[in-house]
Amino acid sequence: MRGPLLAFIAAAVPACGPMSVERAEEACFDRARLAAGPRGLVAMGAGSGGAQGKVALEISSDYLQGRDPAAIYETCVYRKSGLPPRRPLYDRPDWKG
Repeated sequence: MRGPLLAFIAAAVPACGPMSVERAEEACFDRARLAAGPRGLVAMGAGSGGAQGKVALEISSDYLQGRDPAAIYETCVYRKSGLPPRRPLYDRPDWKG
């Protein structure tokens, strides 16, 4: 019984460590985008069942508190990977702020 339990623990322990800086940057990018402003979706349509509509709005507490998206990104990446981001948020080619 100890063998399988020890094998499980040994496999789980590395997953608890820091992730690569690349993965941390991707994981933190969405949080920084939400801190820059709300995102939303409005959809309308009509069919045989009549008119339909859908509204979705996503707002983060970071945005409501006026926090700097770049600071949130840097702190998040450092916390997840133990390293600073490879480039600042505003220098990323996919940043549209």
